[in-house]
Amino acid sequence: MARVKGAMMTRKRRNKVLKMAKGYWGAKSKHFKMANQQVMKSLTYAYTGRRLKKRDFRRLWITRISAAVKPLGMNYSTFMHGLKTAGVAIDRKMLAELAVNNTAAFAQLVDMAKSAAKKTA
Repeated sequence: MARVKGAMMTRKRRNKVLKMAKGYWGAKSKHFKMANQQVMKSLTYAYTGRRLKKRDFRRLWITRISAAVKPLGMNYSTFMHGLKTAGVAIDRKMLAELAVNNTAAFAQLVDMAKSAAKKTA
């Protein structure tokens, strides 16, 4: 049986890695060994970043809600507790969007949360 050499697949694999490493500085975009190391590290960063993005956006939404609730005479935790007891099921993303773009509707939600919080207290 003839010996199969891996030239074609090896070249395809190397070219794929070098294509992913385009734009990297210096030898990291030219030499396969260095490019391969950097691409693996970059893929790790990308994987981690996709998880961190969820945390970062949640923190941003909470900050926006908190900033919008404070002038209306509440703090974030009592507002969220009041919404929960009032039976309002709006997630933080939509609450932050309302706080920024539709302050009248957000103020109504704050009033609902205040009245619900007073009933439980």
